[in-house]
Amino acid sequence: MAKKATADQQKAPKGYVPALKKLYKEEIVDALVKQFSYETVMAAPRLVKITINEGIGAGTQDKKIVEDAAEELANITGQKAVITNSRKDISNFKLRKGMPVGCKVTLRDAKMYEFLEKLIRVTLPRIRDFSGISGNMDGRGNYTLGVKEQIIFPEVDIDKNPRIHGMEITFVTTAKSDEECKALLAAFGLPFKKTNK
Repeated sequence: MAKKATADQQKAPKGYVPALKKLYKEEIVDALVKQFSYETVMAAPRLVKITINEGIGAGTQDKKIVEDAAEELANITGQKAVITNSRKDISNFKLRKGMPVGCKVTLRDAKMYEFLEKLIRVTLPRIRDFSGISGNMDGRGNYTLGVKEQIIFPEVDIDKNPRIHGMEITFVTTAKSDEECKALLAAFGLPFKKTNK
């Protein structure tokens, strides 16, 4: 019976509140209500989930490459990654329907806040000559950050898996506008590039 407890052990301990979740409740909500003149705190935008997608083009030739990437993504996020398969045949890319082409993870609640904190405080500062991230939202209150190399994450062992590939990190929020989404993510500490007005 002891082995079965491993899945439960991955859950957050009772009473544990991630630092950024606490920050959201104690400071960010009030700041957003003031900034956008919401009538109630319930109207303030919140972060719903973070999805991380990796497309592995070489996976069409070797399934092991996708499996290695999925394992690596699980190490980065602390959650099992799902392998994504192609939905249709594309002859130019020697791609057949059902072939593994990447992996993804969807993070919510505690794991989402922990990943966000690590991204802001540990991962992004490791990028050489880093000057901030692009502030282009999707028009629907969400934001996707493109990462060119997964090796910026401290969990990646380049000796074990020397392949470098990018990933897309999507922040899904309840924001009604790009301005609200950007204000929410900036309040968490995402370092957007300063725009010259």
